[in-house]
Amino acid sequence: MCQELADTRGNFLALDGITGYVRTQGFAGRRSVAQAMMSDEALMLEFQGGSRAAFEQLFARYRGPLYGFFRRRLEGDQRAEDLTQETFLAVIRASERYEPRALVRTYLYGIALNLLSTERRKRHRDSPPGRPEPEATTREAPDTVLWIRQALGKLEDSEREILMLREYEQLSYAEIADLLKLPVNTVRSRLFRSRMTLKGYLSPERNLDTPTAESEAAKGVELTRVEGEAI
Repeated sequence: MCQELADTRGNFLALDGITGYVRTQGFAGRRSVAQAMMSDEALMLEFQGGSRAAFEQLFARYRGPLYGFFRRRLEGDQRAEDLTQETFLAVIRASERYEPRALVRTYLYGIALNLLSTERRKRHRDSPPGRPEPEATTREAPDTVLWIRQALGKLEDSEREILMLREYEQLSYAEIADLLKLPVNTVRSRLFRSRMTLKGYLSPERNLDTPTAESEAAKGVELTRVEGEAI
C-alpha cells in the first residue's frame, strides 16, 4: 500500500511503510515513561518538532482503535490495516498544518472518516450494478453480535455513525459534534433516537419462554467494544 511512498519529512519513514518502520525501530522497548504520560496534543507538538519517539507513541496509542474503526465498517482485515496506515501517513504529510485547537483523537478520526468515505465511494463505483455492498467482517461472531450488526444496518447512516462513534470509539458528545460539524444538541437527539430505534429492532414481541439472541441483545442496548470486532 505505501511501499512507493518516500518520506515527506526528511527520511522519517522507510519505504516499507509505517509498520515496517515501527518494527525496525523497536519502539516498544524504547518509549520513555515521560512520553507515555504525555497528552496526545503534547506528543503531536513534539512530532511537529521532528521527534520520532513522539510519533511512535501516537502510533502505539491509536493503531488498534483506528484498525477497529475501519474493520467494523468495512469488509476485509487487510483493507482495514491499509486504511489505518493511510491515516497515519496523512498525519505525517499534514503534521506542519496541525494546530492544537482540536483534540488529536478528533483529528485522527476526522482523517479516518474522510478515508472511509473515499473507500465507500470507490467500492460503490466499482461494484457491478445490482450487487449489494459487502458486509463488514466478523470473525465467528456470536448470535448476539450478528443480531446487533443486522439491527445497526437498519438505522439511517447518520444515526448509525453517531451511535458507533459514541459506543465503540467512546467519543464524547462534544467530540462527535466537532467531528461531524453538528450542534451538540443535534448529536444528543440523534443518539437518543438511534438508541431507541435500535432497541426497537432488538426487542421484537415474542411469546417465547426461553431467552433469544434478540432479547439478550436488547437488554440496555449496550454495544460491546472488542478491538477489531466487526459488527
